[in-house]
Amino acid sequence: MRNDVPNSWQARAEAATFYGFTDLPTLAERGTVVLTHGEGAHVVDTEGRRYLDANAGLWNMVAGFDHPDLIAAAKAQYDRLPGYHAFFGRMSDATVELSERLTALAPFDGGRVFYTNSGSEANDTLVKMLWFLSAAEGRPLRRKILTRVNGYHGVTVAATSMTGKPYNRVFGLPLPGFLHLTCPHYWREGRAGESEAQFTARLAAELEEVIEREGAGSIAAFVAEPVLGAGGVIPPPEGYFQAIQPVLAAHGIPLVADEVICGFGRTGALWGAETYGFTPDAVIASKAMTAGYFPMGAVILGPDLAARLTRAAEGIEEFPHGFTASGHPVGSAVALAAIDLIVDGGLMAQAQALIPRFEAGLAGFADHPNVGEVRGKGLMGALEVVADRESRAAIPNIGERVANAAMDRGLICRPIGPAIVLCPPFILSEGEMDGMFATLRDALDAALGEAIA
Repeated sequence: MRNDVPNSWQARAEAATFYGFTDLPTLAERGTVVLTHGEGAHVVDTEGRRYLDANAGLWNMVAGFDHPDLIAAAKAQYDRLPGYHAFFGRMSDATVELSERLTALAPFDGGRVFYTNSGSEANDTLVKMLWFLSAAEGRPLRRKILTRVNGYHGVTVAATSMTGKPYNRVFGLPLPGFLHLTCPHYWREGRAGESEAQFTARLAAELEEVIEREGAGSIAAFVAEPVLGAGGVIPPPEGYFQAIQPVLAAHGIPLVADEVICGFGRTGALWGAETYGFTPDAVIASKAMTAGYFPMGAVILGPDLAARLTRAAEGIEEFPHGFTASGHPVGSAVALAAIDLIVDGGLMAQAQALIPRFEAGLAGFADHPNVGEVRGKGLMGALEVVADRESRAAIPNIGERVANAAMDRGLICRPIGPAIVLCPPFILSEGEMDGMFATLRDALDAALGEAIA
């Protein structure tokens, strides 16, 4: 796929761009794919090649890449008020409307919204809010943040510290006080002879032990994705949130749902918290909130945290934190249009109608000799590729090999270690979904043939 013509789009990209989260050996071999436009669930590159994006960009382009309502909302707002902030008691009317909409839809009654430009910034903001609150309430040592191994919460410094990924060691992170508990992945972490219920009970006991060891008075919050997304689409074991929330409540520790990936319909309900039957104390939102058409994130505070933070801010006359583009009017207008489309315009209903077909397509890989686990929830799923199902041994670089083979066949999917992740746009047709799975099977077999040969 490389195009080494001087001044080609590939050459220009590689001369001027520093890449993040990119497998550099693959880049050296295959080159950069430069995209020009989108058509429904597809994107098109500078060579005219068309790809079905089975990852919806980065989980976010749930309405596809050319939805007229979202484009129109952005254009209309640009004509009216193209930019502003949310400092000094000033904000756009669209931002006010969005706050009302988000608090009305939140998985708790009431609350308030603080805007950021991404999920990473929202998680960093949450940490600062909790630290600010602890100091204001006379508990300055209450700063520790509990998350899970393989959980992903972003790339800013505090969010990276929350993220339980080994690659963050290259940055000298996590910061002190960010503690990662066992990944809630029964297939990988369950012990021999341990039932799923026993695994859940062990994780709840581990949480209790960590709280006792560290001291409840030192822990500011437990932050969890309802389904671990960038950890490889890992749903929790049965009864997980019902087991851990009472432990947290007994010690007065807030439970925060990081809904950056799960929120706005990805799990089949509006919030992952609804899918798994728990009520968080706050929600972190981004991605599908604007259907990917504008960079935006939000901390949606539940009523208790909102009231306490308000009192703390009043004590010093302000909350000294924010971003130039917080509550951006165009982002707010796009988010309103995206949420209307998801909730009232049938987009979530469309996703819900696709889920049985998606689940059946995933299940079709369950008897593949090199697929160790098929897992997922709603319209997000993963295949764990192994050398054999008995040993579950890894095949070097197999995820990248499968993704490259899929790309050659016009399908974009995401490798996360040995897992292949799918999280397609909600607008996929049944034919496109069937084609997605057929192409993935062809790519999987081709990559395995090369890797094992």
